[in-house]
Amino acid sequence: MNKSIYTAALLVIAAFTNIQAQDFNPKPFPDRVILTWKGNTAVSQTVTWRTDTTITGAKAQIKAEDSSPALEEAITAYDADSHVLSGGQNYATAKYHQVTFNNLKPGTVYAYRVGAGEYWSEWFQFTTASADQNKPFSFIYLGDAQNDIRSKWSRVIRKAFTHEPDARFIIHTGDLINRSNNDQEWGEWHYGGGFINGMVPSMPSPGNHEYVRDEKRKLVLDPHWGVQYTLPGNGPKGLEESVYYIDYQNVRVISLDSQMIILDEAAAKAEYEWLEKVLKENTKLWTVITFHHPIFSTAKSRDNKDFRERFKPLFDKYHIDLVLQGHDHTYSRGQNLPRGLSGREASGPVYLVSVAGPKMYKVDGAKWMNVSLENTQLFQVIHVDGGNLKFEAYKTSGELFDAFSLKKSNREHAAEFTDMNPAAKH
Repeated sequence: MNKSIYTAALLVIAAFTNIQAQDFNPKPFPDRVILTWKGNTAVSQTVTWRTDTTITGAKAQIKAEDSSPALEEAITAYDADSHVLSGGQNYATAKYHQVTFNNLKPGTVYAYRVGAGEYWSEWFQFTTASADQNKPFSFIYLGDAQNDIRSKWSRVIRKAFTHEPDARFIIHTGDLINRSNNDQEWGEWHYGGGFINGMVPSMPSPGNHEYVRDEKRKLVLDPHWGVQYTLPGNGPKGLEESVYYIDYQNVRVISLDSQMIILDEAAAKAEYEWLEKVLKENTKLWTVITFHHPIFSTAKSRDNKDFRERFKPLFDKYHIDLVLQGHDHTYSRGQNLPRGLSGREASGPVYLVSVAGPKMYKVDGAKWMNVSLENTQLFQVIHVDGGNLKFEAYKTSGELFDAFSLKKSNREHAAEFTDMNPAAKH
């Protein structure tokens, strides 16, 4: 080999070897700004953000959006609650700040920013839920992100947002990252969502990759979870950070921690008892349950039999409409088929599994699935309009892949199902 070519090749190899990961270290300026809910979705909104530890006296400022550039006038300021997340060998110690805006007006656009001293975020917007329970709205459902988050998942959440820019929240069904307590991966996840996270509230459920076992073999949730997602705290004792429900107009969304259900008997019992109470007291027309591990698995050599046998009777009894899941890295839709046979139980939900990130599995071919797809990154949009619900699954290209509708007038009865799959013969 020519000496100059050989030298150039060595330089290229050295350059690739020394590629540095993007710097996601905390700084004085706010980052990782994300909306969640701690309280009533019509009259409150919670925001959480991160800075380095030099910041004291963090605040959030808010006003009803009036389209004037004089945003600093006639604002209401809130002092933040701040918590330190201790770093380690792989990442720096940071401060996480959270504020819940209260006494807001339903169905109103607000502008807000977060910061302290000379260090402020840009102004963001959000819209409170309507006081009219039947006012139409839409939300987004995303399966696992997990791998190549910055590189390959980011375009999926961004395409979902550009497709449905007025979506009122985003459900994430676990495995948002690949390695628990990896700040670099959380940095990629927040980078991928970017300003979307600061405008559209998130409803996350933890997956198995958000957990590790400590030296006593006890399951431990990633410490990032509780400081970056400020959630209602209405779950069973000891699981308040990962199990919760949120009411948005005439929809109740319930998030379970399936990792704890599958691997911890005491947690499974607590979640079951809590869920039964939440369902019994539910007055909303539509009920959506979300968690990570599918009740009916789609990938080869997977079956969550104990989970299914314990919780499925509750889903049937209380007429759950949608069960939104991840974990199996495929797309599948099935209509509550307990014996793996074609048909639909009158009282049962529609089960969905989807994947937003690039990690893919093979579909098992189990007969419970009416629709399935492999090796495709997707996002889903759910439209709710009074007693009508429409579900749409899109490929990242924007192509509609699957759709169906549900219709109901009473929460005590199952919804009427209509298949609207573009490939189906009607």
